[in-house]
Amino acid sequence: MKLNAVTPSEGYTWIRQGIWLFKQNPLGFLMLVFMYVFAAQLAVLVPVIGVFSVLLLTPTLSVGFMTACRQAIQKERIRPSVYLVALKTSPLIRKRILQLGLIYMALILALSFILSMLVDFELLIPLMTSDKPISPEAIRQIYLILFFGGLLYVPVAMLMWFSPVLIAWADMSVAQALFSSCVACWTNRGAFFLYLAIWGAVLIAIPLMVGMLFDALDFGQAASYVIAPLSMAGLTVMHCSFFATWKACFAEKESATLLA
Repeated sequence: MKLNAVTPSEGYTWIRQGIWLFKQNPLGFLMLVFMYVFAAQLAVLVPVIGVFSVLLLTPTLSVGFMTACRQAIQKERIRPSVYLVALKTSPLIRKRILQLGLIYMALILALSFILSMLVDFELLIPLMTSDKPISPEAIRQIYLILFFGGLLYVPVAMLMWFSPVLIAWADMSVAQALFSSCVACWTNRGAFFLYLAIWGAVLIAIPLMVGMLFDALDFGQAASYVIAPLSMAGLTVMHCSFFATWKACFAEKESATLLA
């Protein structure tokens, strides 16, 4: 498995390729993302065990979605069972994927613990239990959570970006996959910076602008009916573009590009 170095402008190309890939089977991809979001919301309702289960299975689900991208390119039907493909392979791959899930769980718990020492979560509890206006201090804490949370998640994302696929498709050990994923992200950091900056604008800035526009027109209650489907479509295309990052960073040169 060879690591490719790409130019910073490739980050934009990955998004175009993600759009192209989404167009190959939009209903199939939307089904997979909706299933994940719905299952995650149900799991959160189960105290402790539900959240841990989602974190444990995140690498497994990642391999499943990447496999669905392969199937879409090959014009194959995407089925919900694709999410379990990593668990249906050899016992060794299944063991490594679950071990990776345990590592991801530990990293997220450590990140949450560190974040709890940097921000005051107690100020945010009233926001979820009352209809009182948001205080300036609560707004400041929300921004602190977003800033420090994003900053702390960067190394976790670098470790986990490619590691599930490297284990499932390249037969790497857990340690080797984590190291290779981190090196790939750092080597192509310019492309990833542009890629994430564009997605940040699409998934955060644009919905905020649409919401402000609807509020200005006094149609605030209708905003969710527009923002929700747009956000779901954007999230799905973003997941499709993950496959483009894989092709660009690890595939052989002659097969490293998708149509776009």
